[in-house]
Amino acid sequence: MTERQRDTAPGGAGSAGGPPAAACEIDPELLELAARVFDFARGGETDTLAAYVDAGVPVNLSNDSGDTLVMLAAYHGHAGTVAALLQRGADPDRLNDRGQSPLAGAVFKGEADVVRALLDGGADPEAGQPTAVETARMFGAEELLTLRGP
Repeated sequence: MTERQRDTAPGGAGSAGGPPAAACEIDPELLELAARVFDFARGGETDTLAAYVDAGVPVNLSNDSGDTLVMLAAYHGHAGTVAALLQRGADPDRLNDRGQSPLAGAVFKGEADVVRALLDGGADPEAGQPTAVETARMFGAEELLTLRGP
């Protein structure tokens, strides 16, 4: 068997089948760290969260519902945390598993400062389902989508 055949054979190095199930188990300490990082986003612990991201935690890390750090910070009203994540390259339009955007969540919650931070960070008011525009119309909060920083 040639090296190429070995790499493309089922179970070979280039196999799409991936590693055995036992190799896919996630270290409990890693899961605990991820839970803490998500709590930093929910709690608006900007400096701590930024330090973790600066040390290598993926800025677009998402939980088992597809909620990113930006989504969690936005939904819980932490504009400074949202801004810090966006400055580090977070995607302002990354949708969760329900197709919701961080901007639509902030509009739903009436978080004007978060809406401003997301719009300033390039969030698309038409992303997601429902979109932030549709959410604003549903809740009579169209003025939120006119917010922009100085």
